[in-house]
Amino acid sequence: MIDSLAGIAGAVRELPPESTQQAVGYPSLFLLVALGALVPVVPTGAIVSSAAVVAFHQSSPLSLLFVFLVAAFAAFLGDIALYWLGQRGVRSRNGSRWLAALRSRATPERTAQAQERLDTHQVSVLVLSRLVPAGRIPVMLACLLAKMPLRRFARGDVVACLAWAATYQLIGILGGSLFPEPWQGVVAAVGLTVLFSALPSLWRRVRGSRRVAGSSGSQHP
Repeated sequence: MIDSLAGIAGAVRELPPESTQQAVGYPSLFLLVALGALVPVVPTGAIVSSAAVVAFHQSSPLSLLFVFLVAAFAAFLGDIALYWLGQRGVRSRNGSRWLAALRSRATPERTAQAQERLDTHQVSVLVLSRLVPAGRIPVMLACLLAKMPLRRFARGDVVACLAWAATYQLIGILGGSLFPEPWQGVVAAVGLTVLFSALPSLWRRVRGSRRVAGSSGSQHP
C-alpha cells in the first residue's frame, strides 16, 4: 500500500503541461472508469479522485466540470453494458460468463438483502449501491434476477452515476485543497478513497464478530 502511494506520488510529481494533461487525461479517465464499471477490479473511485486533484490545480475553471461529466458518463456506459450482458445471461438457458461473474462477486446473503430493498426503494437503492463500496454488483444482480427492463435500470443508474462521480470528485477536491502540490493531493485523495472503500468491509467484520460472540454467549449461560 505504501509502495503504491509512493509510485503515484512519483508519477504525479512530473506532470506534463496542462494542454497535454487534458488531451491525454480525459480519454484515459473515460477508458479507465468505463473499464472499471464493466470489469469491477479497477479502483475507479481513486481514479476519479486523482483526476479531480489534478484538475483542481489547473488554471481552467472548467477542468473540474469536465472530470465530473467524463467520469459520470463513462460509469453510466460501463454499467449499461454490464447490465445488458447480464440480461443476455438471464434470458439464456445456460446463462453466460458475465452473469456467472456477477454471481461470483455477490454473496447470496447480500443479493437477498438487495432484492428486499429493491422491492420498495428502487431508485434510492441504485444510488446507494454506487456510493457504497462493493454495493453495486449485488444490487445489479438483484435487478437482473427481478428482470428489470434496461430502460428502467438506466433511469435509476443515471442518478447513481452522477452522485458517485460527485462524491469521489469531492474527495479529490478535498485532497487537492489541503496541499499546495498536486502529487501531495493525489496521495491524500487515494488514501481517503481507500479508507472510504475499506470502512464497509470493516464494519461487516465487526458486526459478524459481535454476532458470533453473542451466539456463543447465549449458548453458555
